[in-house]
Amino acid sequence: MPTVLARPLPAARPPSAWRRRQAASAQAQAAPAVAPQSLLQLLWLASPALPIGGFSYSEGLEAAISSGWVHGEADAAAWLTQQLQLTQARGDMAAIAQALTAWEQDDRVRLAALNDWVRQTRESSELRLQTEQMGRSLIAWLRNQHGPDAKHRPAIDWLAAQDASYPLAFSLAAHCSGASARPVLLAYTFGWAENMVQAAIKAVPLGQNAGQRILAQLTAAIPAAVDHALALPDAQRQAFSPMLAILSAQHENQYSRLFRS
Repeated sequence: MPTVLARPLPAARPPSAWRRRQAASAQAQAAPAVAPQSLLQLLWLASPALPIGGFSYSEGLEAAISSGWVHGEADAAAWLTQQLQLTQARGDMAAIAQALTAWEQDDRVRLAALNDWVRQTRESSELRLQTEQMGRSLIAWLRNQHGPDAKHRPAIDWLAAQDASYPLAFSLAAHCSGASARPVLLAYTFGWAENMVQAAIKAVPLGQNAGQRILAQLTAAIPAAVDHALALPDAQRQAFSPMLAILSAQHENQYSRLFRS
């Protein structure tokens, strides 16, 4: 299947980028194990049972199927792997990693800028509605979990007032867990992959075993995508995926559809 989202990650990186990735990888390997309570919180955040509506979106996959780009298991696996590498690793995952640092420093200016970037770089109305709806739902979940908690409630209320995007709401939830950046991104990305595979199973359609094979391929690709996101500076964070934007815009008027994006 041809690359339909954007130019893939280059095989060779400039020395400076290579050093950043090596440093991020070394830091991750040297990081202490995730505390049990933090790990449980991350598993909870990654669960498809989290009541934020992620199951109702395909993020352009349904339109790709309708337009003939995706026909079966191999096409769905290739499409989602490209989406992982070209949109998630370069965009939302990088924004989450940078937001985690900003939460630690209580840098509200930086957090507001990252939130604005996520919302403004959604290339169709339904993709923007998705990040806004899931962001609001996750904020509501955080309020329910933390209640009158004096430690986290001010940050939750502040982010809610910013019209929180989903990546920024996730970064706050992860910050509240106390986990470090790499396990946070691993949990976020696996949750995304699981939702997208379920969308493929319903929309292609595929069997459960085919879905598990796709999920295995995505899981194998996730660690490298996380390392890339952790090493990405502001100037290289991007949300350029023209075919995905076109398909998403077409999906808004698609005659028959299962998903909201």
